[in-house]
Amino acid sequence: MTMTTAGVIFIVTLVAALVAVYKPFGDYMFRAVAGTKQSRVERGIFRLVGVNPAAEQTWGVYARSVLAFSAVSILFLYLFQRVQNHLWLSLGFDPVVPHGAWNTAVSFVTNTNWQSYSGESTMGHLVQMAGLAVQNFVSAAVGIAVAVALVRGFARSRTGQVGNFWVDLTRITLRILLPIAVLGAIALMIGGVVQNLSGGTDVSTLTGGTQTITGGPVASQEVIKELGTNGGGFYNVNSAHPFENPTSWTNWLEIFLIFLIPFSLPRVFGRMVGQNRQGYAIAAVMGILAVASVAITNIFELTGHGTVPQAVGAALEGKEVRFDVSNSATFAAATTLTSTGAVNSFHDSFTSLGGMMTMVNMMLGEVAPGGTGSGLYGLLILAVITVFVAGLMVGRTPEYLGKKIGSREIKFASLYFLITPILVLTGTAAAFATGNNSTALNVGPHGLSEVLYAFTSASNNNGSAFGGITVNTTWWDTALGLCMLLGRFLPIIFVLALAGSLARQAPTPASEGTLPTHRPLFIGMVVGVTVVLVALTFLPALALGPLAEGL
Repeated sequence: MTMTTAGVIFIVTLVAALVAVYKPFGDYMFRAVAGTKQSRVERGIFRLVGVNPAAEQTWGVYARSVLAFSAVSILFLYLFQRVQNHLWLSLGFDPVVPHGAWNTAVSFVTNTNWQSYSGESTMGHLVQMAGLAVQNFVSAAVGIAVAVALVRGFARSRTGQVGNFWVDLTRITLRILLPIAVLGAIALMIGGVVQNLSGGTDVSTLTGGTQTITGGPVASQEVIKELGTNGGGFYNVNSAHPFENPTSWTNWLEIFLIFLIPFSLPRVFGRMVGQNRQGYAIAAVMGILAVASVAITNIFELTGHGTVPQAVGAALEGKEVRFDVSNSATFAAATTLTSTGAVNSFHDSFTSLGGMMTMVNMMLGEVAPGGTGSGLYGLLILAVITVFVAGLMVGRTPEYLGKKIGSREIKFASLYFLITPILVLTGTAAAFATGNNSTALNVGPHGLSEVLYAFTSASNNNGSAFGGITVNTTWWDTALGLCMLLGRFLPIIFVLALAGSLARQAPTPASEGTLPTHRPLFIGMVVGVTVVLVALTFLPALALGPLAEGL
């Protein structure tokens, strides 16, 4: 069997599995977020924190709850790292330096999980488990909660309430993320991923010394990482490490876990607005963009564009032979189409055009299917922009799901879309203006690509990187931390503001002039708007980086 044939089978079985679970898992998530009954554990949590589960919140209160919870999480995680040398299971590690602790705290709370350090030689077990792994859960739950609040804005009318953040956070964590994480961890352990708190990994050949790093709770962290579509891992080489991703089978499973929740959330959307066909339309947009990206990335990597890959017959540098070129390209596309950041190969060693695709995937806004929750609400923002453009073309007030898209709504949608490009391009320019681009391993177009990738990843809360750049300096930790912080919470504020504005509206009956938003025409329009907006915004930067390198 050729590498190309194996790659096609890998992708086809993955698509088939995602299609098979779309309805049952989507319906399960719908029941989890829309049900009214509380479990005994949930009631205990609500009593402990003083939350009335029957009380709902306006969008402003919901937003303040998100921000307050995240601010406390950042402060706690920062302090946790700074005092880790006094904690149980610290493994004798020193406290994390202030700029590193800030960057890591912001990174994990924003669902980015960017790591400017080697996890196995910097963090003790307690910080890894009680700090970082907890944020793998709750930061992902925050994204889903915000998406559900936006959908309530479409589904409700004449009300200012969009749900209760504390109830949503608790239900999503206990009913969705924890159960699937347990099952996924068991499956990965069957596949060969280790789960232990002892058993050292000898790194003396790498460090020139005799240090032995104690292995951590790898299987559970790995599945939390993938299920929460987060980057980050106990080992710095992430899903390329044989302890975290030992076989092609576990590689397939990890990609499936990355896509599972984001691709099933449109079903929740369709159920909540009472029109399943609307969910299918959103899922179709995600699917078209994802399949196109996976196919193009595979083509660029399999053709081995570049002098050296063509000379040796394949672009194998930086790739694990047990995954081959195709499965590495598929994993790279999956991890950058979502806010995952996990890697099973060295993106910096991809061909110029293959590496460009990993950046383009993030520049799309990570909506195909995107992160847990963030992908759905990002694509719904693009749907709002699409119906607005369509309304202008035919000269009538735009409507989406019976809600008018007026000046207030389109301002929120536009501000949402503009945040990330401003952060990416401003950050890249600032790095060159201040001379901090000198930390990049390369010069010329590839050096620009390394800097551009770093800010694209941070601002989109992805967490992967072109590994040739050194970012564990005060300037880089601070700058990327700010991009992660603003890139996460400013869009969330605009999403919740849009949800509140939509929820207050009275429903508008459909008429002959209403644009059907469940048909192929609308699906194609959303795909076109997504691609065009990205092309107009980032093409100049890409032309100076990966495109120039490729030419």
